[in-house]
Amino acid sequence: MSTSKSFKIQHLPRLLVAAGKSWFDGEPFQRSAIVAYYAVLSLPALVIIILKVVGGVWGEDIVRGELLGEISSAIGADAADAIRTMIENQSGEKTSVFATVIGIGTLLYGSTGVFFQLQSALDKIWEQEPAYKNDVVATLMSRVKSFGFILILGFLLLTSFVLTSLLSTFSRQLNKFLPDNLFDYLFVIDFLVSVGFIYILFGTMFKYLPSAKITWKSVRTGAALTTILFLIGKYLLALYFNTMEPGSTYGAAGSIILIMLWVSYSCLILLFGAHFTKAYADRYVDNDYIS
Repeated sequence: MSTSKSFKIQHLPRLLVAAGKSWFDGEPFQRSAIVAYYAVLSLPALVIIILKVVGGVWGEDIVRGELLGEISSAIGADAADAIRTMIENQSGEKTSVFATVIGIGTLLYGSTGVFFQLQSALDKIWEQEPAYKNDVVATLMSRVKSFGFILILGFLLLTSFVLTSLLSTFSRQLNKFLPDNLFDYLFVIDFLVSVGFIYILFGTMFKYLPSAKITWKSVRTGAALTTILFLIGKYLLALYFNTMEPGSTYGAAGSIILIMLWVSYSCLILLFGAHFTKAYADRYVDNDYIS
């Protein structure tokens, strides 16, 4: 471990190379494929829980429309319709009390699958063993932590919806008094708010998902880089999906394939960001980057 140094922009290429080497050695495509598989299994439960958490405050129909709208812009309308069908099939069933309790437990367990797999991947990057030696206890505690991240995601979405609504209301009021060209600034503010929430989400995942106790100083630069890469890739991937329509090759399974491709890409970016964060901490943060 090196002593603490000051990061300079000219150091970035060397850090990117070091992160790229460790990222490739960590079998990222295999890891991302595993996460994508669990994402398909977890997605209906994950979306339903977010709908219940955020929709309880903001209105479930509004939140569903916003979420499906974002999914449609990212991976296409067909995939969004497939997810809507999944949600309706899982949430529209009427069952007994016992079946409901079992269903809720299955819902909670299934919704945490993605974060559970991400925690395992991040632990490997930071060379950490699970905090609990007993496998059953370790799995349960990991699932509890994963569910906590679902609540964090729901809180960030709720805050984002509130701020977006306030900006929309504010812009309608200003429309009565100000010229149209000033509304570009409101669009910039809305974009910066979205970027800020993505940054917070990545930073929180890098800090709290691994079993290691990592300082904010260690994760903030890596979270910023991951956010930039994610936004660039999100735009390029949406352009690719909308122009090339890769899901059409797979017929009825095309929507599922698109979801897996998008999740797999996102996981590749996240894992690279995690490796960059580790390389940054090793070089620029004192030995207490894991406190």
